[in-house]
Amino acid sequence: MEITKDVLQSILDAYPYEVVFVDRTHTVRWMNRTAQVRYGQRVIIGNSLFNCHNESTKPKIEEFLRRADAGENEMFETYNRKTGEREFFVPVRDAEGTVIGYFERHEVPWDAEDPAVPVGDYWKRRL
Repeated sequence: MEITKDVLQSILDAYPYEVVFVDRTHTVRWMNRTAQVRYGQRVIIGNSLFNCHNESTKPKIEEFLRRADAGENEMFETYNRKTGEREFFVPVRDAEGTVIGYFERHEVPWDAEDPAVPVGDYWKRRL
């Protein structure tokens, strides 16, 4: 089987966590299906990330990009008390190691009493 763009799209669409890829100009360039469902029209491909993020977050994101340019990988961003998620800034590098963009990774809470409940079901309950 050849790993094509369509196959990679299908893999990322099967991933139960949202992936919103943003380039160095803070333009949303791609979203997987989970992100499209979770964010709806609040996040639109081709628009600035700051249409849905507060402009005051820009210095924080720029600092994460400086750290990524210096060689850091995934960085802890915040604990979201509203959703119970830990959020991480994840730089994306090209083949030469240059940071070409980023996405935010969320760790969703899970129920220790029922750890087998799929993440996708967690999101369905939240939507």
